[in-house]
Amino acid sequence: MTLKVETLNPVRSFKGRGTETVMARLSQRADAPTAVCASAGNLGQALAYSGAQRNIPVTVVAAESANRLKIERIKALGATVRLEGDDIEDARRFACAIAEREGSYLVEDSLDLSTCDGAGTIGLELFERTQELDALVIALGGGAMASGIGCVAKSLAPHVEVVAVQPEGAPAMALSWRSGSVVESETVDTIADGVAGRCPIPEVLGDLLVVVDDVVLVREESIKAGMRLLYRHAGLIVEPSAALGVAAVLEDRERFGGRRIATVICGSNVVTSDFERWVLASDCPMA
Repeated sequence: MTLKVETLNPVRSFKGRGTETVMARLSQRADAPTAVCASAGNLGQALAYSGAQRNIPVTVVAAESANRLKIERIKALGATVRLEGDDIEDARRFACAIAEREGSYLVEDSLDLSTCDGAGTIGLELFERTQELDALVIALGGGAMASGIGCVAKSLAPHVEVVAVQPEGAPAMALSWRSGSVVESETVDTIADGVAGRCPIPEVLGDLLVVVDDVVLVREESIKAGMRLLYRHAGLIVEPSAALGVAAVLEDRERFGGRRIATVICGSNVVTSDFERWVLASDCPMA
């Protein structure tokens, strides 16, 4: 398996690719405004970093239950943080309200095509080795990474199967992809906070229906097993979302066995105590 590591950067996730694209374009405007986004944590860090590099003030709205490590890092990068509501969907509504009230530029991850373009550059780097890959197995949250890389795959490496992965406890986009129309979930229950959305964006779903070949769901124990495998065999400390691709391979070895697989290690923002509980102190026989 090929691991495309996207954690060795100032924000420890792939999200900086998209926010750099967004903020570079925004900084070229004569009236470069402030920017606001809703985030479970990684997008907020990336936007805060990209804004600070260009002196563009950033506000990040997160749920009151958001990962405390990610929130602390967003603040350390200079952004204003608002904690509102129970989950990311509530945060999105508050971010929209701030944008309308204050005239801030709203960065909507996955809906803003610049975030997808940024994520797509991962595909450009991966597919320099197209002859070596049979399948790409990647995490699916809002859809920026899956749609961005999937678009590149269909253009440069149509022989590569693109498989997106969600947790069983946050299946809204997977159910939507399978039905061909938006399916919302009432709740989410997963340790993979970076992909824990309830309300898929219709436009993003439309893109995924074109560029993704399959969407699978994985169990929580498989996610933990994937995290342990990456720690033991690659020396990587990752957040749960980053282990979704490995979890999918572990759950369906018959499908992926003997094939040349790549997955994107998309984030490493995990609380140390959580990592120890999920990975170091747990018994994960699959890994």
